[in-house]
Amino acid sequence: MKRILLLLICALVTASCTPAVNVTNESQSTGSNLGTGNVKEYRLDNGLKVLISEDHKAPVASFQIWYNVGSINETRGKTGLSHFLEHMMFKGTQRYGSKVFSNLVQKNGGMDNAGTTRDYTVYYQNLASDRINLSIEMEADRMANLLLRHEDVSSEKKVVMEERRMRIEDDPQDLLFEEVAAKAFTMHPYHNPVIGWMDDISSLSREDLMRHYKTYYAPNNAVIIVAGDVNPEEIMKSITKNFGGIAAVQIKAPSIGTEPAQTEQRRLTVKKQAQLPFVLIAYHVPSVPQRDAFALDVLSQIFSGKSGRLYQDVVKKEKLAINAFASYSGLYKSPYLFFWGGTPNDTKSINRLESALFKEIDGIVAAAPTEREVQKAKNQIEAAFVMGQDSLFFQGEVLGMFEVIGGWRLKDKYLDGVAHVTASDVQAVAKKYFTRQNSTVGVLIPED
Repeated sequence: MKRILLLLICALVTASCTPAVNVTNESQSTGSNLGTGNVKEYRLDNGLKVLISEDHKAPVASFQIWYNVGSINETRGKTGLSHFLEHMMFKGTQRYGSKVFSNLVQKNGGMDNAGTTRDYTVYYQNLASDRINLSIEMEADRMANLLLRHEDVSSEKKVVMEERRMRIEDDPQDLLFEEVAAKAFTMHPYHNPVIGWMDDISSLSREDLMRHYKTYYAPNNAVIIVAGDVNPEEIMKSITKNFGGIAAVQIKAPSIGTEPAQTEQRRLTVKKQAQLPFVLIAYHVPSVPQRDAFALDVLSQIFSGKSGRLYQDVVKKEKLAINAFASYSGLYKSPYLFFWGGTPNDTKSINRLESALFKEIDGIVAAAPTEREVQKAKNQIEAAFVMGQDSLFFQGEVLGMFEVIGGWRLKDKYLDGVAHVTASDVQAVAKKYFTRQNSTVGVLIPED
């Protein structure tokens, strides 16, 4: 997932400029049944896309800027660049010094944060809607004018390395997830962790970060999403004023190797200080908008939760584990993984739990679920998706995630795709993807 391009931004204009820019209102949606209100789409001449979702229930708004760059864009030896750069975006510009950005947001009664994934990097602020111009001005400034001082890079590198130690290396289960993904992918950059490998993080330089920044932090590689109590015309005037003078750059699509079909089961063991063992099984599966993704989503729900098959059979009935789960998300640019796993009661139960998980998997391959199970799963998926829309941040997040994987209008097709899943569809995807040769098995064994 690691790729750095050496193209530079030709001309960076400060956020205070007010250029003559044409704004195109490309399309407009009158709203879907997902509760996102009226979504209006705009595009500036420099390629910046803007999505505005009006919701006037409360005088608040969520401002989000999504950059089409994540660990999928990194090259070997430079893993962790996108995540490291996310940290550096809070170190300031000439106009807003280190920590000034977050302090200003908090003083205005808001909160801000950011996140990096395999496919994208997002920055957001949740504020009173009459303060949203603060986000627009500051995000435009750091899109164009990030300082990246050598001393800041040096000190923040230690922070990122410590974050990796705490989140991954000192967390045995997360370490197992990382190792299983690395084992499952041999060619695709999903092989690498988002936070990066420790040796790579330690070798990243200020020049590496600057190249990454100038390559991907550009208006034509970003989408702004505003959800809440806002006036689209006023928002667009402010966005045009602050972002319109930032020059577009030539973005070269990353050359991502095609992951070859897995032809035999892969296994690995992690020995680490831990209270309990852990078993994890991963299968290569497709992502949205492929049709099979909807059936995989329903299948995951059938086995999840305390009323799901895994808890009822493996935890409650057989008493082999403290917990057991099936986990799937189809919101990736490329095909990713479907996970099955659980925490055995003790080391003596490791093999028995693995066998029980495969028994459950073989069961859905051999026989379709009941119509009641399928309908219940679809109801749960729809309820969670629709109820989440009460959050303005979630409204924006949904638009952003679907925009990254293929276009925000996919959100309107998501529940429709789930609604059309049948019991035979669920069994069909189980047969297609849950084969032994397509599996990667990881086992955590506690050390004293």
